[in-house]
Amino acid sequence: MPEGQIVKAISGFYYVRTPEGDVQCRARGVFKKRKWSPLVGDRVQFNYTENGEGVVTDIYSRETELIRPPIANVDQAVVVGSFREPDLSLDLLDRFLVHAEREGLEILICLTKRDLAGEEAEVDRVRAIYNPAGYPVLITSVREGIGIDVLKKELAGRLSVFAGQSGVGKSSLLNAVLPSLELATGEVSRKLGRGRHTTRQVEILELPEGGQVADTPGFSQLGFTGMEEIELSACFPEMALRAPDCKFRGCLHKNEPGCAVQQAVERGEIDRGRYRNYRQFLEEIHEQRRY
Repeated sequence: MPEGQIVKAISGFYYVRTPEGDVQCRARGVFKKRKWSPLVGDRVQFNYTENGEGVVTDIYSRETELIRPPIANVDQAVVVGSFREPDLSLDLLDRFLVHAEREGLEILICLTKRDLAGEEAEVDRVRAIYNPAGYPVLITSVREGIGIDVLKKELAGRLSVFAGQSGVGKSSLLNAVLPSLELATGEVSRKLGRGRHTTRQVEILELPEGGQVADTPGFSQLGFTGMEEIELSACFPEMALRAPDCKFRGCLHKNEPGCAVQQAVERGEIDRGRYRNYRQFLEEIHEQRRY
């Protein structure tokens, strides 16, 4: 039975890439009955139909699965934020980091529009927040060509997903990596302070270096449906490192005595802003369990 990888999904059609080319497929009705839908990134089996199209008949087990953006089998998450237009949102950045950590993905933080940023101290501040948590931070500017060659090396040989707030420059970065794409880009609304969506669906793109990258629509909010409070701190690496030293097992790092995480915050070893976001996310998880 032929098989391949779903590289794009539009209006109920799944485009399956095979060595012979892409095949436009529908999904069998059994998936709808099971409330299980194919995702871009899935490895699938399919049957050809008489008109040369196909029908997806089976989905192989997924290594990873993201909800927003909806994609399967990603190796690396490239979380994109911009210094300006729109201004960097550490809340949104941390939200996606939590979901990428939960799926066990390799993570690269990529900050764009360095040419619009202020003094070097602004760049150093971001690195000071995320480097101690174990995250590499790549600074880029498409306009000035900063960091593009390093980004190409980071993408080689992997399936990476680009995700970030609308208007941060994901499509511009991809155009810099693959100029032949000529992906549409949009300006940031001055009134709203956020970008217009220029990517309408998730699509996997082939890279000359042998890897793949997924272009995805921007997101403006990312919740924690299905996550338990006890899971959250494991998605903050700097907290997970210190949790075994807490006095109580199952410590939520809120106001428990002998909490190693709170002590690390007081000593300046964990960024206070990251910790505030953790507490906010914890409250959101608690609230959604009440309803």
